[in-house]
Amino acid sequence: MPASPRTARAINDRLALRLLQHEGPLTAGRLKELTGLSRPSVADLVERLTASGLITVVGEAGEQRRGPNAKLYGIVAGRAHLAALDVRTEGVAVLVSDLVGRVLAEASAPIGGESGTGPAVEQAVALVERTVKEAGADRLHTVGIGAPGLIDPATGELRDSSGLPAWHRRLVAALQERLPDARVSVENETNLAALAEQRDGAARDRDTFVLLWLGHGTGAAVVLDGALRRGASGGTGEIGFLPVPGTAGLPSATACDGGFHSLAGAAAVAGLAAEHGLSGTPREGEPVGAAVVRAAVAVSRQAAAPGDADRFLDALAGRIAIGAASVVAVLDPGCLVLGGELGQAGGDALARRVQERLDAMSPLPTQVRPSTLGGGAVLRGALLTARERAQDELFAGPQG
Repeated sequence: MPASPRTARAINDRLALRLLQHEGPLTAGRLKELTGLSRPSVADLVERLTASGLITVVGEAGEQRRGPNAKLYGIVAGRAHLAALDVRTEGVAVLVSDLVGRVLAEASAPIGGESGTGPAVEQAVALVERTVKEAGADRLHTVGIGAPGLIDPATGELRDSSGLPAWHRRLVAALQERLPDARVSVENETNLAALAEQRDGAARDRDTFVLLWLGHGTGAAVVLDGALRRGASGGTGEIGFLPVPGTAGLPSATACDGGFHSLAGAAAVAGLAAEHGLSGTPREGEPVGAAVVRAAVAVSRQAAAPGDADRFLDALAGRIAIGAASVVAVLDPGCLVLGGELGQAGGDALARRVQERLDAMSPLPTQVRPSTLGGGAVLRGALLTARERAQDELFAGPQG
Protein backbone atom coordinates (compact mmCIF):
# COMPACT_ATOMS: atom_id res chain seq x y z
CA MET A 1 0.00 0.00 0.00
CA PRO A 2 1.50 3.36 -1.00
CA ALA A 3 2.16 5.87 1.73
CA SER A 4 -0.36 8.66 2.22
CA PRO A 5 0.81 12.18 1.28
CA ARG A 6 1.08 13.05 4.99
CA THR A 7 3.20 9.97 5.73
CA ALA A 8 5.37 10.59 2.67
CA ARG A 9 6.02 14.17 3.83
CA ALA A 10 6.98 12.92 7.30
CA ILE A 11 9.41 10.39 5.82
CA ASN A 12 11.00 12.99 3.55
CA ASP A 13 11.30 15.52 6.38
CA ARG A 14 12.95 13.00 8.66
CA LEU A 15 15.37 11.98 5.90
CA ALA A 16 16.35 15.61 5.36
CA LEU A 17 16.84 16.18 9.09
CA ARG A 18 19.04 13.11 9.36
CA LEU A 19 21.19 14.35 6.51
CA LEU A 20 21.55 17.74 8.16
CA GLN A 21 22.39 15.99 11.43
CA HIS A 22 25.22 13.92 9.94
CA GLU A 23 26.43 16.13 7.08
CA GLY A 24 26.00 19.57 8.62
CA PRO A 25 24.43 22.56 6.80
CA LEU A 26 23.34 21.86 3.21
CA THR A 27 21.87 23.81 0.32
CA ALA A 28 18.49 22.89 -1.15
CA GLY A 29 20.32 21.66 -4.23
CA ARG A 30 22.53 19.36 -2.17
CA LEU A 31 19.48 18.07 -0.30
CA LYS A 32 17.92 17.27 -3.68
CA GLU A 33 21.01 15.27 -4.69
CA LEU A 34 21.24 13.35 -1.42
CA THR A 35 17.52 12.59 -1.02
CA GLY A 36 16.69 11.94 -4.67
CA LEU A 37 13.58 14.09 -4.31
CA SER A 38 12.33 16.52 -6.90
CA ARG A 39 13.11 20.21 -6.62
CA PRO A 40 9.49 21.12 -5.69
CA SER A 41 9.45 18.40 -2.99
CA VAL A 42 12.68 19.72 -1.47
CA ALA A 43 11.35 23.28 -1.57
CA ASP A 44 8.21 22.13 0.25
CA LEU A 45 10.09 20.24 2.97
CA VAL A 46 12.49 23.16 3.52
CA GLU A 47 9.48 25.45 3.96
CA ARG A 48 7.80 23.02 6.38
CA LEU A 49 10.91 22.44 8.50
CA THR A 50 11.67 26.17 8.62
CA ALA A 51 8.12 26.97 9.70
CA SER A 52 8.30 24.31 12.42
CA GLY A 53 11.45 25.88 13.85
CA LEU A 54 13.67 22.85 13.20
CA ILE A 55 15.93 24.34 10.51
CA THR A 56 17.02 27.83 9.51
CA VAL A 57 19.35 29.59 7.09
CA VAL A 58 22.85 29.51 8.60
CA GLY A 59 24.91 30.96 5.75
CA GLU A 60 25.69 30.72 2.04
CA ALA A 61 27.62 28.14 0.06
CA GLY A 62 30.70 29.98 -1.18
CA GLU A 63 31.36 33.46 -2.46
CA GLN A 64 30.83 32.48 -6.10
CA ARG A 65 27.23 31.41 -5.52
CA ARG A 66 24.75 34.05 -4.46
CA GLY A 67 20.98 34.08 -4.20
CA PRO A 68 18.32 31.60 -3.03
CA ASN A 69 20.08 28.50 -4.36
CA ALA A 70 23.18 29.25 -2.30
CA LYS A 71 21.41 29.35 1.08
CA LEU A 72 22.75 26.87 3.60
CA TYR A 73 20.15 25.29 5.84
CA GLY A 74 21.07 23.84 9.20
CA ILE A 75 19.39 22.47 12.32
CA VAL A 76 18.32 25.16 14.79
CA ALA A 77 21.01 24.61 17.42
CA GLY A 78 19.19 26.42 20.21
CA ARG A 79 16.02 24.36 19.87
CA ALA A 80 17.19 22.19 22.79
CA HIS A 81 20.06 22.02 25.27
CA LEU A 82 21.77 18.83 26.38
CA ALA A 83 24.04 17.74 29.20
CA ALA A 84 26.59 14.95 29.34
CA LEU A 85 28.12 13.61 32.56
CA ASP A 86 31.12 11.39 33.19
CA VAL A 87 30.63 10.00 36.69
CA ARG A 88 33.72 8.47 38.27
CA THR A 89 34.41 7.10 41.74
CA GLU A 90 36.41 10.24 42.54
CA GLY A 91 34.34 12.96 40.87
CA VAL A 92 32.13 14.21 38.05
CA ALA A 93 32.74 15.99 34.75
CA VAL A 94 29.86 17.69 32.96
CA LEU A 95 29.32 19.62 29.76
CA VAL A 96 26.30 21.37 28.29
CA SER A 97 25.77 21.68 24.55
CA ASP A 98 23.21 22.81 22.01
CA LEU A 99 21.25 20.46 19.77
CA VAL A 100 24.04 20.10 17.21
CA GLY A 101 26.60 19.21 19.88
CA ARG A 102 28.46 22.51 20.19
CA VAL A 103 29.81 22.68 23.74
CA LEU A 104 28.61 25.81 25.56
CA ALA A 105 30.06 25.19 29.04
CA GLU A 106 31.90 22.45 30.89
CA ALA A 107 33.17 21.83 34.39
CA SER A 108 34.41 19.11 36.71
CA ALA A 109 34.69 18.64 40.46
CA PRO A 110 36.18 16.04 42.78
CA ILE A 111 33.76 14.24 45.09
CA GLY A 112 35.41 12.40 47.93
CA GLY A 113 34.08 9.20 49.40
CA GLU A 114 34.06 10.82 52.83
CA SER A 115 31.36 13.27 51.75
CA GLY A 116 28.50 10.85 52.40
CA THR A 117 25.83 9.84 49.92
CA GLY A 118 23.49 12.83 50.33
CA PRO A 119 26.16 15.55 50.22
CA ALA A 120 27.92 13.82 47.29
CA VAL A 121 24.69 13.74 45.27
CA GLU A 122 24.04 17.41 46.10
CA GLN A 123 27.57 18.36 44.98
CA ALA A 124 27.08 16.61 41.63
CA VAL A 125 23.61 18.06 40.99
CA ALA A 126 24.77 21.56 41.94
CA LEU A 127 27.67 21.25 39.50
CA VAL A 128 25.22 20.40 36.70
CA GLU A 129 22.96 23.32 37.60
CA ARG A 130 25.89 25.77 37.64
CA THR A 131 27.11 24.54 34.27
CA VAL A 132 23.63 24.85 32.76
CA LYS A 133 23.44 28.43 34.01
CA GLU A 134 26.91 29.22 32.65
CA ALA A 135 25.83 27.86 29.26
CA GLY A 136 22.90 30.28 29.22
CA ALA A 137 20.35 27.47 28.94
CA ASP A 138 16.87 27.85 30.41
CA ARG A 139 16.38 24.11 30.75
CA LEU A 140 17.75 20.78 29.59
CA HIS A 141 16.01 18.54 27.11
CA THR A 142 18.18 15.43 27.54
CA VAL A 143 20.89 14.33 29.96
CA GLY A 144 23.28 11.45 29.13
CA ILE A 145 25.30 9.92 31.95
CA GLY A 146 28.29 7.60 31.75
CA ALA A 147 29.11 5.66 34.91
CA PRO A 148 31.08 2.56 35.92
CA GLY A 149 29.09 -0.54 36.78
CA LEU A 150 26.29 -2.59 35.27
CA ILE A 151 23.17 -1.14 33.68
CA ASP A 152 20.05 -3.25 34.12
CA PRO A 153 18.85 -3.95 30.54
CA ALA A 154 15.23 -4.24 31.71
CA THR A 155 15.03 -0.94 33.59
CA GLY A 156 17.95 1.06 32.20
CA GLU A 157 19.06 1.79 35.77
CA LEU A 158 22.48 1.49 37.34
CA ARG A 159 22.62 -1.69 39.39
CA ASP A 160 24.08 -2.08 42.86
CA SER A 161 27.77 -2.92 42.47
CA SER A 162 30.30 -3.64 45.16
CA GLY A 163 33.18 -1.19 45.28
CA LEU A 164 31.23 1.69 43.71
CA PRO A 165 29.95 4.69 45.70
CA ALA A 166 26.29 4.62 46.71
CA TRP A 167 25.83 8.17 45.42
CA HIS A 168 26.21 6.95 41.84
CA ARG A 169 22.81 5.22 41.92
CA ARG A 170 21.16 8.09 43.76
CA LEU A 171 22.43 10.66 41.28
CA VAL A 172 20.19 9.61 38.39
CA ALA A 173 17.02 9.91 40.47
CA ALA A 174 18.17 13.22 41.95
CA LEU A 175 18.83 14.73 38.53
CA GLN A 176 15.44 13.59 37.29
CA GLU A 177 13.81 15.21 40.34
CA ARG A 178 15.68 18.51 40.01
CA LEU A 179 15.36 18.58 36.19
CA PRO A 180 11.76 17.39 35.73
CA ASP A 181 11.58 18.42 32.07
CA ALA A 182 14.73 16.52 31.09
CA ARG A 183 15.03 12.95 29.82
CA VAL A 184 17.78 11.39 31.95
CA SER A 185 19.49 8.13 30.97
CA VAL A 186 22.60 6.27 32.14
CA GLU A 187 24.98 3.98 30.25
CA ASN A 188 28.11 2.06 31.19
CA GLU A 189 31.15 4.31 30.74
CA THR A 190 33.10 1.84 28.60
CA ASN A 191 30.16 1.38 26.23
CA LEU A 192 29.95 5.14 25.75
CA ALA A 193 33.69 5.32 25.12
CA ALA A 194 33.32 2.69 22.39
CA LEU A 195 30.50 4.63 20.71
CA ALA A 196 32.67 7.74 20.73
CA GLU A 197 35.68 5.89 19.29
CA GLN A 198 33.46 4.47 16.55
CA ARG A 199 31.99 7.85 15.66
CA ASP A 200 34.98 10.16 16.13
CA GLY A 201 38.00 8.10 17.13
CA ALA A 202 40.16 5.09 16.41
CA ALA A 203 37.35 2.78 15.19
CA ARG A 204 35.72 5.05 12.63
CA ASP A 205 36.29 2.48 9.88
CA ARG A 206 35.12 -0.54 11.89
CA ASP A 207 31.66 -2.09 12.29
CA THR A 208 33.09 -4.80 14.56
CA PHE A 209 35.67 -4.12 17.26
CA VAL A 210 36.35 -4.35 20.99
CA LEU A 211 37.43 -1.44 23.15
CA LEU A 212 39.67 -2.45 26.06
CA TRP A 213 39.27 0.20 28.76
CA LEU A 214 42.46 0.63 30.77
CA GLY A 215 42.02 3.17 33.53
CA HIS A 216 41.49 2.97 37.27
CA GLY A 217 39.83 -0.34 36.45
CA THR A 218 39.59 -2.56 33.39
CA GLY A 219 36.64 -3.24 31.13
CA ALA A 220 35.63 -3.86 27.56
CA ALA A 221 32.92 -2.75 25.18
CA VAL A 222 31.84 -5.02 22.34
CA VAL A 223 30.53 -3.68 19.02
CA LEU A 224 29.46 -6.38 16.56
CA ASP A 225 28.13 -5.56 13.09
CA GLY A 226 27.65 -1.94 14.12
CA ALA A 227 25.62 -2.72 17.25
CA LEU A 228 26.73 -2.32 20.86
CA ARG A 229 26.25 -5.61 22.73
CA ARG A 230 25.29 -5.37 26.40
CA GLY A 231 24.50 -9.00 27.26
CA ALA A 232 21.58 -10.62 29.08
CA SER A 233 22.33 -8.88 32.37
CA GLY A 234 24.16 -5.84 31.01
CA GLY A 235 27.51 -7.34 31.91
CA THR A 236 29.20 -7.84 28.55
CA GLY A 237 32.81 -6.71 28.85
CA GLU A 238 33.31 -7.11 32.60
CA ILE A 239 36.81 -8.44 31.90
CA GLY A 240 38.16 -7.28 35.23
CA PHE A 241 36.63 -10.54 36.49
CA LEU A 242 38.27 -12.61 33.74
CA PRO A 243 40.33 -15.43 35.31
CA VAL A 244 43.84 -15.21 33.90
CA PRO A 245 47.26 -16.66 34.69
CA GLY A 246 49.75 -14.53 36.58
CA THR A 247 47.53 -13.47 39.48
CA ALA A 248 47.62 -14.57 43.12
CA GLY A 249 44.22 -16.24 42.99
CA LEU A 250 40.82 -16.21 41.33
CA PRO A 251 38.17 -13.49 41.23
CA SER A 252 34.92 -13.90 43.14
CA ALA A 253 31.35 -12.84 42.41
CA THR A 254 31.87 -9.76 44.57
CA ALA A 255 35.48 -8.77 43.86
CA CYS A 256 37.68 -8.83 40.76
CA ASP A 257 40.91 -9.25 42.74
CA GLY A 258 42.63 -12.21 41.13
CA GLY A 259 41.11 -11.43 37.73
CA PHE A 260 42.47 -9.45 34.79
CA HIS A 261 42.01 -6.30 36.91
CA SER A 262 44.89 -7.51 39.10
CA LEU A 263 47.18 -7.45 36.07
CA ALA A 264 46.10 -4.34 34.18
CA GLY A 265 44.24 -2.03 36.56
CA ALA A 266 45.92 1.30 37.32
CA ALA A 267 47.17 0.24 40.76
CA ALA A 268 48.65 -2.95 39.35
CA VAL A 269 50.36 -1.00 36.58
CA ALA A 270 51.82 1.46 39.10
CA GLY A 271 53.14 -1.50 41.10
CA LEU A 272 54.71 -3.01 37.99
CA ALA A 273 56.37 0.32 37.21
CA ALA A 274 57.79 0.52 40.74
CA GLU A 275 59.37 -2.92 40.23
CA HIS A 276 61.23 -1.39 37.28
CA GLY A 277 62.25 1.72 39.22
CA LEU A 278 59.83 4.00 37.38
CA SER A 279 57.39 6.64 38.63
CA GLY A 280 55.29 9.45 37.25
CA THR A 281 53.30 12.50 38.32
CA PRO A 282 49.62 12.16 37.43
CA ARG A 283 47.62 14.99 35.96
CA GLU A 284 44.43 16.10 37.66
CA GLY A 285 41.95 13.21 37.83
CA GLU A 286 44.40 10.85 36.14
CA PRO A 287 45.34 7.46 37.64
CA VAL A 288 48.97 7.05 38.64
CA GLY A 289 49.26 4.12 36.25
CA ALA A 290 48.64 6.42 33.29
CA ALA A 291 51.33 8.83 34.49
CA VAL A 292 53.98 6.13 34.70
CA VAL A 293 53.03 4.73 31.29
CA ARG A 294 53.32 8.18 29.72
CA ALA A 295 56.67 8.76 31.42
CA ALA A 296 57.98 5.36 30.30
CA VAL A 297 56.98 6.04 26.69
CA ALA A 298 58.81 9.38 26.78
CA VAL A 299 61.98 7.82 28.24
CA SER A 300 61.86 4.95 25.75
CA ARG A 301 61.70 7.33 22.80
CA GLN A 302 64.70 9.31 23.99
CA ALA A 303 66.90 6.40 25.07
CA ALA A 304 69.72 5.25 22.82
CA ALA A 305 69.33 1.66 23.98
CA PRO A 306 66.58 -0.39 25.66
CA GLY A 307 66.37 0.19 29.41
CA ASP A 308 64.01 -0.07 32.35
CA ALA A 309 61.28 1.89 30.54
CA ASP A 310 61.29 -0.55 27.63
CA ARG A 311 61.29 -3.54 29.94
CA PHE A 312 58.33 -2.09 31.84
CA LEU A 313 56.37 -1.43 28.63
CA ASP A 314 57.16 -4.93 27.38
CA ALA A 315 55.94 -6.46 30.64
CA LEU A 316 52.79 -4.35 30.63
CA ALA A 317 52.06 -5.30 27.00
CA GLY A 318 52.41 -8.96 27.97
CA ARG A 319 49.84 -8.51 30.72
CA ILE A 320 47.38 -6.72 28.47
CA ALA A 321 47.83 -9.34 25.75
CA ILE A 322 46.77 -12.09 28.16
CA GLY A 323 43.33 -10.53 28.59
CA ALA A 324 43.15 -9.46 24.96
CA ALA A 325 43.86 -12.98 23.71
CA SER A 326 40.89 -14.33 25.65
CA VAL A 327 38.59 -11.69 24.17
CA VAL A 328 39.88 -12.36 20.67
CA ALA A 329 39.48 -16.13 21.01
CA VAL A 330 35.79 -15.74 21.88
CA LEU A 331 34.73 -12.82 19.67
CA ASP A 332 37.24 -12.60 16.79
CA PRO A 333 36.61 -8.82 16.50
CA GLY A 334 39.44 -8.10 14.08
CA CYS A 335 40.27 -4.89 15.92
CA LEU A 336 41.11 -3.95 19.52
CA VAL A 337 41.24 -0.34 20.66
CA LEU A 338 43.29 0.34 23.78
CA GLY A 339 41.20 3.00 25.52
CA GLY A 340 41.06 4.77 28.84
CA GLU A 341 43.78 6.91 30.34
CA LEU A 342 46.41 4.15 30.21
CA GLY A 343 45.61 3.26 26.61
CA GLN A 344 45.94 6.87 25.54
CA ALA A 345 49.14 7.35 27.57
CA GLY A 346 50.72 4.29 25.97
CA GLY A 347 49.78 5.39 22.46
CA ASP A 348 51.36 3.67 19.48
CA ALA A 349 54.32 2.44 21.56
CA LEU A 350 52.12 0.31 23.83
CA ALA A 351 49.71 -0.73 21.07
CA ARG A 352 52.61 -1.97 18.95
CA ARG A 353 53.94 -4.09 21.78
CA VAL A 354 50.51 -5.56 22.53
CA GLN A 355 50.11 -6.30 18.81
CA GLU A 356 53.37 -8.26 18.75
CA ARG A 357 52.44 -10.37 21.76
CA LEU A 358 48.89 -10.95 20.58
CA ASP A 359 50.12 -12.07 17.17
CA ALA A 360 52.29 -14.65 18.92
CA MET A 361 49.40 -15.90 21.10
CA SER A 362 46.42 -15.92 18.74
CA PRO A 363 45.93 -17.32 15.22
CA LEU A 364 43.15 -14.76 14.58
CA PRO A 365 44.35 -11.61 12.79
CA THR A 366 43.59 -8.62 15.00
CA GLN A 367 44.64 -4.99 14.67
CA VAL A 368 45.58 -3.27 17.92
CA ARG A 369 45.08 0.49 17.89
CA PRO A 370 45.55 3.18 20.53
CA SER A 371 42.59 5.33 21.47
CA THR A 372 42.52 8.78 19.94
CA LEU A 373 40.07 10.07 22.56
CA GLY A 374 41.44 8.58 25.77
CA GLY A 375 39.73 9.48 29.04
CA GLY A 376 37.56 12.07 27.28
CA ALA A 377 35.79 9.36 25.30
CA VAL A 378 33.17 8.77 28.01
CA LEU A 379 32.00 12.38 28.02
CA ARG A 380 32.04 12.43 24.22
CA GLY A 381 29.97 9.25 24.08
CA ALA A 382 27.48 10.59 26.65
CA LEU A 383 27.02 13.72 24.55
CA LEU A 384 26.56 11.73 21.34
CA THR A 385 23.84 9.56 22.88
CA ALA A 386 22.08 12.54 24.46
CA ARG A 387 22.11 14.37 21.14
CA GLU A 388 20.75 11.40 19.22
CA ARG A 389 17.94 10.83 21.74
CA ALA A 390 16.95 14.48 21.69
CA GLN A 391 16.99 14.66 17.92
CA ASP A 392 15.04 11.41 17.61
CA GLU A 393 12.27 12.91 19.72
CA LEU A 394 12.30 16.35 18.17
CA PHE A 395 12.44 15.00 14.63
CA ALA A 396 9.76 12.33 15.17
CA GLY A 397 6.29 12.44 13.71
CA PRO A 398 4.86 14.18 10.67
CA GLN A 399 5.83 17.77 10.04
CA GLY A 400 2.97 19.94 8.84
